[in-house]
Amino acid sequence: MAHNHHRIATAGAWIGAVVVALVAGALSAAAAPVGRGEAPGSLVMVLDSSGSMADDDGAGRTRMESARGAVGAVVDALPDGYPTGLRVYGADRTSGCADTRLVRPVEALDRDAVKRAVAGVRPKGDTPIGLSLRKAAADLPGPEGGATRTRTVLLISDGEDNCGTPQPCRVAGQLTEADAGLRIDTVGFQVEGAAREQLQCIARAGNGRYYDAPDASALARQLQRAAQLSAHGYRFEGKPVSGAASADGAPALLPGQYLDTIGPGESRYYAVGLESVSTVNFAATAVPQPGAAIGVSDGLRTAIVSADGANCDTSTERFHQREGATPLTSAVSRIPSEQGTRVCDRAGSYRLVVERESSGKGPDGSDGSDGSDGARWPVELVYGVEAPLAAGVTPAQSAPEYGAGGKQARLPAGSPKAVRGGTGFNDAALIGPGVWKDTVLPAQTLWYRVPAGWGQQVRYDVEFANEPTLKRATGTYSYGATHLFTPARFPIGRGGGEFTPSTPYNGRPAAIRMGSVPVAWTNRYETRPAVRPVHAGGDFYLAVTLGARAAEIAENPRIGVVLRVAVLGDELAGPQHGAPVRAAEADGGTEADRGGGGNVDKAGNPAAAGDSSGAGGAGWTGIAAAAGAGALVITAGGLLFVRSRRGAAMRTTRGSA
Repeated sequence: MAHNHHRIATAGAWIGAVVVALVAGALSAAAAPVGRGEAPGSLVMVLDSSGSMADDDGAGRTRMESARGAVGAVVDALPDGYPTGLRVYGADRTSGCADTRLVRPVEALDRDAVKRAVAGVRPKGDTPIGLSLRKAAADLPGPEGGATRTRTVLLISDGEDNCGTPQPCRVAGQLTEADAGLRIDTVGFQVEGAAREQLQCIARAGNGRYYDAPDASALARQLQRAAQLSAHGYRFEGKPVSGAASADGAPALLPGQYLDTIGPGESRYYAVGLESVSTVNFAATAVPQPGAAIGVSDGLRTAIVSADGANCDTSTERFHQREGATPLTSAVSRIPSEQGTRVCDRAGSYRLVVERESSGKGPDGSDGSDGSDGARWPVELVYGVEAPLAAGVTPAQSAPEYGAGGKQARLPAGSPKAVRGGTGFNDAALIGPGVWKDTVLPAQTLWYRVPAGWGQQVRYDVEFANEPTLKRATGTYSYGATHLFTPARFPIGRGGGEFTPSTPYNGRPAAIRMGSVPVAWTNRYETRPAVRPVHAGGDFYLAVTLGARAAEIAENPRIGVVLRVAVLGDELAGPQHGAPVRAAEADGGTEADRGGGGNVDKAGNPAAAGDSSGAGGAGWTGIAAAAGAGALVITAGGLLFVRSRRGAAMRTTRGSA
């Protein structure tokens, strides 16, 4: 008996310490979010004003006249106030490799001022691209307060650098190696041969994309695509942290959301203290520049490792395509076993690990073995804790089958409502059951969130529109893709699900089906990766991606998409066996809040739409506000009474509920 009292006292002291840490983490996360709602970046256009821009463009205008019209179309399409500037080279002298000038500083967008600035440019001289890139990177405002933002240089040229030094590809590689938020896109206006190859090299080294523009309409289209990718970059949220290169010296994390960066082949370690009965979720989202060069095998690995080196859980997500980078999320969890006897069930010190698997590339921008991006990637980390069920609660049995939510599920029909997808998890657009329409850029990922509770499953289709295509695009294919994530940001529907996350796209109609199994507490004890993470309700995230190569196919700057979304099954009042159907008015929320999609604003968005919490859904105790943190203390107080009886309870109820 004395020995048992000692064990309880020791465990109580450990849990008390953990509770204090969790509360402090929740208060800190609530008090000092970083990046929420802030502008995601800035843009400076670098316009070739060398003598060749006075040549005829083949349609009776000079290339400079076509460029002026394209720049006007770009600024008309940019969001109000988006920081935008304009630099030119070759405009002041008939010869000279120092001829580069900022004609419009990077500041809140003034459309008329930018148009006046470009109207006054007259093509004259040489092509000092390397120097202009270096100056343009300095024109962009630097990040403030640890925020991670996309800073874009958009180079428009009709020829190659004729100055020799500094060498443009090398400059681009040096700039982006030093700044994870910098991106260099290039547009080749009526170029071929060596000029095109140099612009492609600059874009690869600069973590950007090369866009080919054989005529004035293509120039306007490609400039709009590049500029809008900059303006609609991923909106990060979190507290800056710097992971260690090894387990020694790993910074201690409390539950919350964090921002770090990671380089090719690098590992980042973080230390956490875990008690023995709660589920711990850890997700890492790497956000390379959209469309940046990547290899098929490049990926992101996450792991939870105990103090003695036991691997509690590991997961690797890969791009599985080489068209260009997209956000990549990997997630792992420490789920205490039903018996509570494994090494990873113990209370103690653990390490959260993120590893970037990459072939890399040289500092001059030359490709590695499979052409992958060599720049550092911003990484958004979410670490959360789920409290165990209360003592005596018998959970409903697991729900490992798709059933009514399979491929043949009946989805909503009718006229779609307009919605604008978010840039990532933190500002994903709230939608509910219904039919929704949006438009997506090549290399862009749009984000949506759909609430689903206990006993419910998300099921949806994504349809890519029939688009007019370019004549030279015959035989060219890109892809459309979608990924579904749990409230804790775990990828589902892949690696064991019955759905395929991508489809070829060549401008003709194409569709993808995706969905989850029903939400059930005991799904956490299943082994299938499409089932195990679906163990708590909340906002499920839908990500829709169009491949970068679609820029070579579609005539319109953006491509239409339609989402047909269903939330199947009655929502239950809780995770327990025999839980009644939840009354719709029990929480006082609107239909849109509960996923009904009923109330919409003038733009067709749900009235409740706005920034998501970014912290996961039901069951997440570590990223709550202060009130939520207080609730955690109450929950934690009962943890000692759960351990002794949980194994028996689960063994007798699982599969028989």
